[in-house]
Order: sequence, then C-alpha cells, then structure tokens
Amino acid sequence: MALDKNGIARRIAQELKDGFYVNLGIGIPTLVANYIPEGMEVILQSENGLLGIGPFPVKGEEDPDLINAGKQTITYTKGAAFFDSSMSFAMIRGGHIDLTVLGAFEVSEKGDISSWKIPGKMVKGMGGAMDLVASAKNIIVAMNHTDPKGNSKLLKKCTLPLTGVGCVKRIVTDIAVVDVTSKGFKLIERAPGVSIEEIKSKTAGNLIIEGEIPEMQF
Repeated sequence: MALDKNGIARRIAQELKDGFYVNLGIGIPTLVANYIPEGMEVILQSENGLLGIGPFPVKGEEDPDLINAGKQTITYTKGAAFFDSSMSFAMIRGGHIDLTVLGAFEVSEKGDISSWKIPGKMVKGMGGAMDLVASAKNIIVAMNHTDPKGNSKLLKKCTLPLTGVGCVKRIVTDIAVVDVTSKGFKLIERAPGVSIEEIKSKTAGNLIIEGEIPEMQF
C-alpha cells in the first residue's frame, strides 16, 4: 500500500546521520522531526531563526510564539539557539546545512525541482527554498508520486517555474524511493505491497530498474 505523509517522513528519517545539521521544508518534511532515531543527535534548523527544533508539541502544550518556517507550533531541544533570519540564511548560504528535505510540485529526471509557484495561483513568495537548493550538501524531496489528478510528478522535464537545477539527489514518495542519476530516475525501494508495474505507470521520466527491488523496511 502507498505510504501516508507520516510514512514518507519515517522513511526519510532513515537518511539522517548522527551530527547532521538538517533543514526541513514546509509540509511533509516537517514531520521528519517526529521520527529521528532514538539515540541519534540531529540538529534541525529553521530559516525563521531556530537551531534545535524538537518534535511537534502534544495537544494543549503548544506555544504560539514558538513556530517553524511554516508557522506550525514546535518544541525545541536542550541547547537550542534563537536568532534573526539574516543569521539563519548566513548558515544556509555558507554551506553549513548537511541535508535539506523539501516538498515539490515536480522533479525532473535531471534533478531539477519546481516547488514554489503554480502559475495563476496566489503565492506569498518563494521562501528560502532557492537558497537551500543552491547551498545544501544534499537534497532529498518528500512528495506524493502523482498529483491529485493522478499525473506523474517525476517528469522528463519540469513544466512549472524552477526552484533549482540539477540539485535533487533522492526522492521519497508514497510508493517509492528513487535516486537521480545521469541516466534518469533509478528505483531503489518500493513501498510495502506496491508493485514495480505501478511505479512504472506513475513515472513519466525515464525509470531505471536494475535487479531485485526491495520493499522499504521500517
């Protein structure tokens, strides 16, 4: 079965490593904070000025003054630091973020990403995504494999305004884990119970399938 949003976040949490500085984008990526492996120290950074984000607060213990870049209430970890957005973006642009996890509208088989604007729809701004994709050491996209109409979001070429070019390394969707290679999308894992045929039918870009494709393990 296809994963839900929390399932995607749980799978992405397996990509974290001890000591990583990580920025989580708006949407599905923010849920990764709830699934950091026990005993692992990962420092989460938010571009609105917080280093040391914790899990989402339990109901009734929310602090309206403590939010992430997506305006969701959050918690903070011991030793967390608060600062202004200029300091936050200095961290990002200075290449101090080991991993960025972003949502996306589209990703091309060359690793281009469209994540900030759909023409004709109101948008408040591009946010920090363009800085993140230009500066992060590694970029993983968290998204559904298809849009609400069933159209593939993994394309030969993005059709929407680009956020970054050739920057995405790995994509975790509700049905698959896919790496971006010089020859196209390479299928790494499939969601439990999801067939290779289904993944192929929902991938518009070139999909490379080599050997046995294991199911995701949680």
